[in-house]
Amino acid sequence: MTAQTAITHPALEVRDLALEYRIGPDWKSALRDINFTVERGESFGLVGESGCGKSTVAMAIMHYLPRNGRVTQGSIRLAGRDVTDLSPRELRDLRVNKISMVYQNPGTALNPSIRIGRQVEDVFELMGVPAREREGRVRQVLDKVQIADPIRVMRRYPHQLSGGMLQRVVIAMAIASRPALLILDEPTTGLDATVEAEVLDLVRDLRDEIGTSVLFISHSLAVIRKMCDRVAVLYAGRLMAVGPTEETFNNPSHPYTVGLLRCLPSPETGRRDETTLDTIPGFLPPLGAEITGCIYAERCGNVQDICREVEPELIPVPGDSVSRCHFWDRAQELPRTVPEAAPRRERSEETLLAITNASKTFVQDGAPVYALHDIDLEIRVGETVALVGESGSGKSTLAKVLLGIHAPDDGTVIALSGKGLSAKVAQRTQGEIGAIQMVFQNPDSALNRRHSVRRIIGRAVRLLRREGRKETDDRTKNLMREVRMGSQHLLAKPRQLSGGLKQRVAIARAFAGTPALVICDEPTSALDVSVQAAIINLLAELQAEENVSYLFISHDLNVVRYIADRVAVMYLGRLMEVGSSPRVFAGPHHPYTEALLSASPDLEEDTRIRLEGEIPAASNPPSGCVFQTRCPRKIGVICETVEPPLEEAEPGWFKRCHIPIEELRLLQGQPPAEVTADPATT
Repeated sequence: MTAQTAITHPALEVRDLALEYRIGPDWKSALRDINFTVERGESFGLVGESGCGKSTVAMAIMHYLPRNGRVTQGSIRLAGRDVTDLSPRELRDLRVNKISMVYQNPGTALNPSIRIGRQVEDVFELMGVPAREREGRVRQVLDKVQIADPIRVMRRYPHQLSGGMLQRVVIAMAIASRPALLILDEPTTGLDATVEAEVLDLVRDLRDEIGTSVLFISHSLAVIRKMCDRVAVLYAGRLMAVGPTEETFNNPSHPYTVGLLRCLPSPETGRRDETTLDTIPGFLPPLGAEITGCIYAERCGNVQDICREVEPELIPVPGDSVSRCHFWDRAQELPRTVPEAAPRRERSEETLLAITNASKTFVQDGAPVYALHDIDLEIRVGETVALVGESGSGKSTLAKVLLGIHAPDDGTVIALSGKGLSAKVAQRTQGEIGAIQMVFQNPDSALNRRHSVRRIIGRAVRLLRREGRKETDDRTKNLMREVRMGSQHLLAKPRQLSGGLKQRVAIARAFAGTPALVICDEPTSALDVSVQAAIINLLAELQAEENVSYLFISHDLNVVRYIADRVAVMYLGRLMEVGSSPRVFAGPHHPYTEALLSASPDLEEDTRIRLEGEIPAASNPPSGCVFQTRCPRKIGVICETVEPPLEEAEPGWFKRCHIPIEELRLLQGQPPAEVTADPATT
């Protein structure tokens, strides 16, 4: 086959693909009848809930299936060559030169014991680049992914780089060979809004520059809408819909697509006191389930008798799309699954937690690292305060200070219900420990994989409540009911549960005692949109029932807009803006908040404010305003020499900025002051 002939083939053709996994003695179907094509230069999206088979498709394309996985039918062609027929040597050559993959977690994709430069250099060594040319090529490819000081980065180890920088390095390794196909498996999950926007810009620029085709896997529908020309919706190993992205999302022709879109919080959704998020009822069928009829029928609000009896084919629908639904023309008539009224909460002005002059200084290599500086913040009874900001801003450090994991600097005062808390958790009473609990981002690392759900929750109940065995068992079962889990889950271990169920176990454990404050550190960032909606609704219900307060740490600003009563914006260990959620989102904003909001993938590209450079090192913060080195609204020498205080610019709204509020209104195109009164007080 000549090069001229080969170029006529699509970058990727998946035809009639079927795949199985061996579970115990049996082979269970994981993918069935998968058909799609990625044209040269095209970006193709793959969406669906966790467990639908998205990553399995990617691993099959790369021929990286585990030993218990096998392709039983169909073909996977890259530039016309079927990867299932290649010899091991041909497959290695393909991976080196024609196809690359970027994984969800760059930290686990890189070797922690090898410097960055050497790891990138390995790629060029595999490509056969002479040793004398490799270092220069490494610098070139790191420069291409917009790493400002490649030589410095090459000397560092992975743990010395931020999440955004690590993802850039992994992308650099993936594009070093200028592959014909680049597979991105959740490449921005866990990244904050500004870094996510930068990574997406980078992928788009590289695609335009080198003509690489992209298979983009994500549970973020906003990211897929922004990045992809066409999209396929996957459910339980079956394609439910395929079509142009705008047509698929603006005029969905399958109830599952409609359900996913309705789960998303957005400015139009309203806030959690006004409405409850839509969810998709039920759960995915188990792997290998033998189902007659439509595999989605048991969760579909439009289900009819024929749906349970006859499996629909992929039917052509208007807009150059296909849909696996007997009643595709009624998809958008899908009944909503939420109650009419959102859970009501008690409104209180009583202060639960008061943080005064909180600072935290670490010592690294003999030099001070100023992680927190002069934090003043209150959280009221039954209130949700969201904490937002880029990675490295100090959000998790503040959470650990409140938990007593990190002892703050002298002069810090933390009071719970008017009573001072000891700096270290070991010095706190059992009641104080139980009063402040935490739900972590990753339940896989937060739950003991060797213990059953009963033991994980029961142990927390026993330690925090000091009750007898019967009372502990009763409380455990009651907590299971509160987080919408059944008795069948009591003996299950974390590895037997989905991501959403594991997070429900983590939430139940946090409520094992009688918490007054629950710190939620990115509790939904790794979850798909349907599970995210269910977890957010659950948190809202528990808050209404228990009158508990939340400190909600998140980089998803649409989730923050929906769930938060007040928002605190952090940068380099300082609070830059604090106010009610409606006021902060309505604007005018602190320039840093303005940049965070503009980075949302929901917004048009020309509205984005790009921040120059990385967040400065906390060991050497800039003089004056710490944001002045990146601020798009910088007004002069005063920003470089004088640090502004956090002051009340409007009733209940605080900002740390030299620019007067009226000038911010003009710069940000806001209406006159009388029109922008705090929406929370009107």
